[in-house]
Amino acid sequence: MSNSAPTGVPQKSTKLVLAYSGGLDTSVAIRWLKDKGWDVIAFTVDLGEKKDLDAIQARALKTGASAAYVADGRIPFLELFVWPSLQAGAVYEKEYPLATALGRPLIAAMMVEVARREGASAIAHGCTGKGNDQVRFDVTTAALAPELQVIAPVREWGMNRDDEIEYAKQHGIEVPATVRSPYSTDENLWGRSIEAGVLEDPWAEPPADVYTWTRDPRQCPDEPAYIEIGFKQGLPVSLDGKATNALDLVTSLNRIGGENGVGRIDHLENRLIGIKSREIYEAPAAVLLLQAHQALEDITLPKEVARFKDLVSQQWSQLVYDGLWFSPLRDALNAFVAETQTHVTGEVRIKLFKGSSHVVGRKGPQQLYQLSLATYGQGDAFDQSSAEGFIKLWGLGVRTSAKVQGQLHARELGNLLGEVKRLATSPPAGQGPSTSPASGEDTTP
Repeated sequence: MSNSAPTGVPQKSTKLVLAYSGGLDTSVAIRWLKDKGWDVIAFTVDLGEKKDLDAIQARALKTGASAAYVADGRIPFLELFVWPSLQAGAVYEKEYPLATALGRPLIAAMMVEVARREGASAIAHGCTGKGNDQVRFDVTTAALAPELQVIAPVREWGMNRDDEIEYAKQHGIEVPATVRSPYSTDENLWGRSIEAGVLEDPWAEPPADVYTWTRDPRQCPDEPAYIEIGFKQGLPVSLDGKATNALDLVTSLNRIGGENGVGRIDHLENRLIGIKSREIYEAPAAVLLLQAHQALEDITLPKEVARFKDLVSQQWSQLVYDGLWFSPLRDALNAFVAETQTHVTGEVRIKLFKGSSHVVGRKGPQQLYQLSLATYGQGDAFDQSSAEGFIKLWGLGVRTSAKVQGQLHARELGNLLGEVKRLATSPPAGQGPSTSPASGEDTTP
């Protein structure tokens, strides 16, 4: 059965696993899919959204699902997806820490597991045809269970939000009675994304109500805060000298960073399908951990490894953003990244102040920074006499080219000096008495 098959009634099992958020789209999707002949099993996973999971589970059953799963995915999310990406230094287009992009392959992988447990022949999600998440769900399913059909009701039913609300009324579907936000948001432990509304104008400054995790820098404490993050082989293991687990560490850094206004990102990004999209992100923990990890790599990775790893980081970020977490290339890159982290152990100190964060200290037991080589003071162990021979060999090719081919001399460099001011106590060699003013100033161009 094709992975992109239409919504028609399946030839095998009528069971289908739906990624269920409890909102309007997926609540309507339960009834819509049932009308198409599917036996809907709702699946909800907690990645740190702070939702009432019991209420969501009950709503799924009341809306028409034959079963409803709720799973705690916070630890697997951090340990299996976020931590490897932190080690890789993954930041999409130098801005986005990939929070939502990292959560989707985990959700899809869990849905595949539920589908196999329930004997389902398809999974479904509430993604639109314009976004990146549809690709992440579809491609992850293709990689892990190519036999499963993937259905995306929002891509097929042709309803807008008002149509969905009317559909819900007609079919007695209860949806949360909340004031409609002008924004579309998604959040997990690694970050919160906000789009739509006034944010669709890239010239407009984001209004204050966009942010919920981070304080306005003007309202932050008047004294800086300092934190120390400890790493072992590229993984964060302590905060301010105290050992901590992944969940507590990220939760604490989100709180501390948010209180100091750190983690706001305004990004004009390139979606996979070719659309440019303006996105606002809040990611205090991600910003701080990525910053700290980079600082520790700066002091522990050899130059050539660090520079090549920059290329790997970029490719890793692109793969994750494009929904290719489960791919041969990402697996291969992971092997390289893991090898680079062998000596990335130590502590990093960060200063947070009114919306900014700066690394102000870093150290590691296997750091490549050696004071005896770097210092200009006492204890300097660098052999400066070796520099002359090194430079002669380093510049040998340039020197040979200049002598034989004259390329450097053949260029028209013009009068680089222009007018200069020259002071002298005597005329230049080979010239007569100076015509300079009595002060000794020579204004010859």
